Amino acid sequence: MLLLLLAAAAIAFWAYKDGSLKTLRYADVAAGIAALVGISLLKGNPALGLLALGGAGGWVWFRKQTPVRAAMTETEALALLELPIGADADRIRAAHRRLIARVHPDHGGTNDLARRVNLARDTLLAVTPAGPSSR
Repeated sequence: MLLLLLAAAAIAFWAYKDGSLKTLRYADVAAGIAALVGISLLKGNPALGLLALGGAGGWVWFRKQTPVRAAMTETEALALLELPIGADADRIRAAHRRLIARVHPDHGGTNDLARRVNLARDTLLAVTPAGPSSR
């Protein structure tokens, strides 16, 4: 029973480690339940318990191989960085530096906001034609 509680605590920590449930999918919950069922079945039916643990471990491995990264449109990126259409790479970088200074986790922001600001910069730099000032 203690092992079951420790496993549940570990799964809960994994789910909340970044402070939000946005990255937690229903299949992640199902994998956690499968792990808990597998642990509880190990004593009575080891083969079934190992099968459930293997399924849960397989899902965790698969999930790690396919990270969740939300796409951002160019319009959303421009709005987030407060830039006009056609902004050059230097203006994009300057707007990114200005905004990331306010939303970085080290300065009171959150990981999610910093990730979105970085994603906006990367999205805009990917569609901005390379010029002499681009790095």
